[in-house]
Amino acid sequence: MAAPRAQRATPPRLLQRSRVREGRPFPLGATWDGLGVNFALYSAHATRVELCLFDARGREQERITLPEHTDEIWHGYLPDARPGQLYGYRVHGPYAPDAGHRFNPNKLLLDPYAKQIVGELRWAPHLFGYTIGHRDADLSFDRRDSAPYMPKAAVIDPAYTWGEDRRLHTPWDRTVIYEAHVRGLSMRHPAVPESARGTFSALKHDALIDHLRTLGVTAIELLPIHAFVDDQHLLERGLRNYWGYNSIGFFAPHPRYLASSNVAEFKQMVAHLHRAGIEVLLDVVYNHTAEGNELGPTLSFKGIDNASYYRLADDRRYYINDTGTGNTFDLTNAGALRMVNDSLRYWASQMHVDGFRFDLATILGREPHGFDRSSGFLDAVGQDPLLAQVKLIAEPWDIGPGGYQVGNFPPGWSEWNDRFRDTMRAFWRSDAGQLPEFARRLAGSADLFDHRGRRPRASVNFVTAHDGFTLHDLVTYADKHNAANGEDNRDGHDHSLSANYGVEGETDDASINTLRARQKRNLLATLLLSQGTPMLLAGDEFGHSQQGNNNAYCQDNPLTWLDWEAAWRGEGAALSAFVGRLARVRRDHPLLRSTRFLDGRFDERRGVRDIAWLAPDGGELSPEQWDDAHARAIMVRLDGRAADAGAGHVSLLLLVNASAGAVDFAPPSIDGVAWRVLIDTADPEDRGQWAPGTTRTLVDRSLMLLVAEHDGGRAMPAQAPTEPEAD
Repeated sequence: MAAPRAQRATPPRLLQRSRVREGRPFPLGATWDGLGVNFALYSAHATRVELCLFDARGREQERITLPEHTDEIWHGYLPDARPGQLYGYRVHGPYAPDAGHRFNPNKLLLDPYAKQIVGELRWAPHLFGYTIGHRDADLSFDRRDSAPYMPKAAVIDPAYTWGEDRRLHTPWDRTVIYEAHVRGLSMRHPAVPESARGTFSALKHDALIDHLRTLGVTAIELLPIHAFVDDQHLLERGLRNYWGYNSIGFFAPHPRYLASSNVAEFKQMVAHLHRAGIEVLLDVVYNHTAEGNELGPTLSFKGIDNASYYRLADDRRYYINDTGTGNTFDLTNAGALRMVNDSLRYWASQMHVDGFRFDLATILGREPHGFDRSSGFLDAVGQDPLLAQVKLIAEPWDIGPGGYQVGNFPPGWSEWNDRFRDTMRAFWRSDAGQLPEFARRLAGSADLFDHRGRRPRASVNFVTAHDGFTLHDLVTYADKHNAANGEDNRDGHDHSLSANYGVEGETDDASINTLRARQKRNLLATLLLSQGTPMLLAGDEFGHSQQGNNNAYCQDNPLTWLDWEAAWRGEGAALSAFVGRLARVRRDHPLLRSTRFLDGRFDERRGVRDIAWLAPDGGELSPEQWDDAHARAIMVRLDGRAADAGAGHVSLLLLVNASAGAVDFAPPSIDGVAWRVLIDTADPEDRGQWAPGTTRTLVDRSLMLLVAEHDGGRAMPAQAPTEPEAD
């Protein structure tokens, strides 16, 4: 049986008395003004809201009914409250799951606007609004107090001296993104003090920052740092929700990532990275929360206003699950939409974050009729004078109807391009019929993004990301090896487009290891030499392995923590140096990062094309050659005289051989100028020159980038090859 429509929790035996005033409905959350704290909570369907105050040990001291209710916002002002005060809410209203309402004042609730969360959730039956095991399941009503098992929100003092720090606004064409995990990046770094490892403090350490600068990284994209929950079933298996895609607090940094228990630590990290010229991007998860479906716990939104925050099915007892996690945030609701936008503005304005990558972003643009590029959320962000200026990156898919939306986000957005990932993997694996698709992805994916004034930067190119194989494992394992996740190897992608080249896993076979090393260089070179915005996965630059696990979401251990000793020796050090060189070549040659799409247009005055696709013999590819499913070799010429990209009289020539055998290439002659080697994946130390009219053989599965410098029709003097200096 369902409980009566309104329930009162039993008050503690001894309560103190605080002065309370009506306060203001805005800003939402707990706001310290130097004299007291204003508390404001949105709930459209609540009948009463109690503010619960706790001491430093988490013991409840007082319950205060918020005295005012204005425009669906409950609010009150405590002149006696101070920063550091721990608090939570108990929200009264109907417990009527069939109508979408799940109010239960016996459950302590986190403030959605909490700027800091203290403590960790301890799983217990008390956390659920219904009685587990009851014959009526979630229609039952649980009267146990959840407060002892819940983390608490804390009032903060937002004051911080930023000095001259500002967002960097690095131009998109100069952006190189490095996707990393706070713990994974720093837990095994010997130069980082043990007390700081795994926290924001580690990321301001000179050793880590110097590594990023040497690689040519301009932006670090952090996997979710918003406060999240470790799933009970993972903890029972000795695992954790390592990636963090299980948010519960969208304004608070995850407590485990703070070494100092002070949110100013995040700001210090940002300031240090900014001083080094590195932007900070956050991977954010506004599509769902950690509360799951109707059988999940009541931790915050579900108990504050379930019917407003979540998308519910026609039978409102149940949730629409376009995320695969049990629930879906409803951004067609004004209160939920405001919370998400307020969160974004907080991180951009108060925390100086430079941009965001949106997990399952299709959900954020989904209206009742489906995905809409003019949805309330996308329009709200696009017109916001602050958010429209930060970097916005969509993961443009989800599992809901019409969920795949690559290329369909509005101007101002960039998008993860999985077509680039899959094409480059298949092409270098020597799959048949990949040449036309390879050319489209290399040139910036105009077929997907060239509309409404969008530019090549809209394509965020990647060959690996946190979800899937690392680069090393991509060329070492043909199959996933996820047994450590405890799901009988059923989890993770089955179609990874990977290869082992003869042996599954590590081997002492020198020929296999040589090919694997070259394939890693091929994939990295293709990534950094393609038009669009490149994104590296942390650790790929020195061959980090997860032993074939392509879904390490729950592995918070040395399997996912980067082994920095490997980065400084042997192949790891050589590969890192190669990545740094690629980034410098990309930086120094604007032709590789054009701000407009290269479409092969012919410059009649100069007699050249901005991009030309050539066969290995130097002639333009014929339609028959494009359609040849067995064609795996191509030359790509970029001419600065036609591109008008600040490239001057420079031509670049990319020679690509993805076949299993050697191929002879005859580079075209340009004004009798010698071609100089910039990149050679078969011989990373090659800095030689090619005399005009000569032919050279590229070994199987290799790539070479050449440059020719000329002044109109007059050849430039030959220069001895020099190594570009690092920043």
